[in-house]
Amino acid sequence: MSEKKVVEALVSGGQATAGPPLGPALGPLGVNVLAVANKINEVTKNYSGMKVPVKITVDTETKEFEVSVGTPTASALIVSELGVEKGSGNPKTEKIGNLSMEQVMRIAKVKGAELLAKNLKAAVKEALGSCVSMGVTVEDKDPREVQREIDEGKHDSLFEKEE
Repeated sequence: MSEKKVVEALVSGGQATAGPPLGPALGPLGVNVLAVANKINEVTKNYSGMKVPVKITVDTETKEFEVSVGTPTASALIVSELGVEKGSGNPKTEKIGNLSMEQVMRIAKVKGAELLAKNLKAAVKEALGSCVSMGVTVEDKDPREVQREIDEGKHDSLFEKEE
């Protein structure tokens, strides 16, 4: 019976190479690292410029492999929506960008399956939490203010369109 080994890595979408972190992790398993990198790039090309978690399952006997792709981190999605390099080094004073409620909802939907949130409203509030720590405003306001507005029902019409 063949054994399966799982290697997990965080790669840049569409830019995996046979070097670290893949090479050192996969090399000892005797699998063609370049073939794995090419497969990862094929399945992550839509996440260009984002860090994406991937899981590579290798059959140590046949050297066959499968690649499954996770969802980019909320911060990677926020950075991508804003078209910036990274979050703020000092989120209290330095703001790096402003998202619309529609963009925050899009991020919440992409992350949806992985979040602890029980519905879209809760998922949006979770995404807003990431905005706080990254120095991102939403609708030109502090994300915490937008979270309060959601609690007060001010954005209900947006959520009703989605339900």
